[in-house]
Order: sequence, then structure tokens, then C-alpha cells
Amino acid sequence: MTSDTAPASYPEDVLALHNSLLTLDSHIDIPWPDRGDAFLDTPNRFVDFPKMQRGHLSAGCFVAYIEQGTVDEEGHKAAQAQTIAMLETINRMQGTHNGITARVCPTVDEIEAAYREGALAVVPGVENGYGMGDDIGMLAKFRALGARYVTLTHNGHNALADSGQPSRRLGDPEMRHGGLSALGREAIAEMNRLGMLVDVSHTGRETMLQAVEVSSVPVVATHACVKALCDHPRNLDDVQLDALKASGGLIQITAIGGFLRSRAELAGRKATVADYMDHLDYVVKRLGVEYVGISSDFDGGGKLDGWANAAESPALTAELMRRGYDRSEIQAFWGGNFRRLLRQAEEAAASSS
Repeated sequence: MTSDTAPASYPEDVLALHNSLLTLDSHIDIPWPDRGDAFLDTPNRFVDFPKMQRGHLSAGCFVAYIEQGTVDEEGHKAAQAQTIAMLETINRMQGTHNGITARVCPTVDEIEAAYREGALAVVPGVENGYGMGDDIGMLAKFRALGARYVTLTHNGHNALADSGQPSRRLGDPEMRHGGLSALGREAIAEMNRLGMLVDVSHTGRETMLQAVEVSSVPVVATHACVKALCDHPRNLDDVQLDALKASGGLIQITAIGGFLRSRAELAGRKATVADYMDHLDYVVKRLGVEYVGISSDFDGGGKLDGWANAAESPALTAELMRRGYDRSEIQAFWGGNFRRLLRQAEEAAASSS
């Protein structure tokens, strides 16, 4: 990881625009086991609060990521305990230390209030529905700890749905459920009721398309890329992108080099901010400005040449400006679209209660 001791310099007009925005990264992993270092400027984290402050990253979705394990009672029990422990850790990532204030913000109003008051916003999430095991009741516990979305699967099928990447280690067949299981459909209905977004990153194609149909709230891919530009099983094809648009959903482009360009295209180089923005441009041209946004997957594998950590976040605004996007469009990409979807989920939950 590059050092922050000599930060990149950005043109004044870029910094003026970037620093005027409420910027949100929709997917950041937390280190586990927890080291209690979120308020420290550490070389061990791509995202900590000092780096967020330097890069004017206003808000981040910090996720409890659970690796896929065995789909049985023992595996489920361990995954449930770890998910709760990780969400509790994320809830401790707040207060004022070293001159920085951070708050856990489980609603859009709280995110926006934190921004106005100069506090960093921490938005909890859960990566991998395996964390609820086969117990729908766990979702209410996740929401009570602030979680705003659950990624239905990770790498490997779980009790809810088929993954886009079956686990060879676990002996997965190509498909286990044909998309969503009956439990997965119940889980989506419960997430809609609770005001949590359904995240289709990592899911199989059938799972994703079925989730769009089943969910009463538009779904989101919080960290994904475009299959037409990089043929990877984690990426969304044009049919999936069109389904997102038809439902009002959203794809948040992520900074994993292998999802942005093939190994042959990269030819040993690191993926760049320009490679990243090619995917965002593609979605804008196919779907429109309101259906795409920004995520990093920092501390979960994300890293680009030019955007190596949260302190370098102005690099994305610089590239967006270079490509001719205006302030309102850049704000939409930097979390405006994602906040709109979060608010839709909140309103749907309120109307159903």
C-alpha cells in the first residue's frame, strides 16, 4: 500500500468541487479481528478516519464480511455470532478522538446531519446472507445494529441463494437453488419490511434477476462492475443492468482490478482510475446517470493506481470532471443515488409498519 506521507496534489478546482460534496463509499470491509484503530492513521488500513478526513470522504458503508462456510447448523451458528460481533465493532467506531468526530448513521437523515455538522458517517452493512444462517429473525438484529443492507451471497452458495462463484472448497454444484431459495425470498421480504437494501453483488445471474422481481424496493449491487467490459462472473451483463434500470435499482462500481480489466489487458499493470471510470461511463450511457455510483471495496481487495486508499478520493472527482460530468452528476455518483435508494427503503418500511 502506498504511503500517505506525500499525498497526491490535485488541482484547486477539483478540490473545491470535491470538498463541497457529501461523498459516500458504499462498500468498505473492516479488519477482523478488530484492532480498535479506526481513529488512527495506520498503514494497515486503506480506510481509517484520518484518511477519510484527508480525502474528504464524508461517509462509508462499513461491512461485516462473513466468509462462506458449511451450510449446516454449526456453520450457521458461528456465522451468526461473528456477524453480530462485527456489527457491534462497527457500532463502536464513533465518538471524538484525535480531533475527529465519527457517528454511526443508520438513516439518511442522520448521514446528512453528520455531514452538515462536520462528523464522518459510519453506515453498517452485512456482506453475505450466510451471516443470518437459516434464521430470518437475525435480520431484525442486524437492523437494530444499524445495518442498511445485506449482500445475499459471497463466494459460495448459502441457504438463501446461489452465488455467481460456486465454492470448489465446499464442493458446490454449479447451482443449488436455481437462483433464490424459498428462504431467500422470505429474507428479501423481511429486508423490505425492515428498511434494509437487498445487495446482489456476488450473486448468480438467476439470483440477481429473481431478486429484482421479488423485492418491493429496488435492489443494489454495492460493489460490482460491467461484464461487457470485463467478462468476470462477478460482473453484471447488459440484461442484468437493464433489469436494474427497469426496477429503479443501482450498481456501484468497485475498485477491484480483476473486475475492471482482464488479466491479459492489464498485462501486469495495476488497474487505474481511468479503467474504473470506463465502467461508470458504460452504465451512464446505457442506463443513465441515476443508476450508478462509487464504491471501493477497500480493505477487501479494492485498490487502484491513483486510488489506493481513502485519502486519494479526490482522484475520482478529477477524472469525472475530466470526462465532462457536472457537479450534480458527480454528487449523484458520490452517494446521491445511493442515499436516494436508502431513503426509498426507509419509506417502504415506514409504510408497511
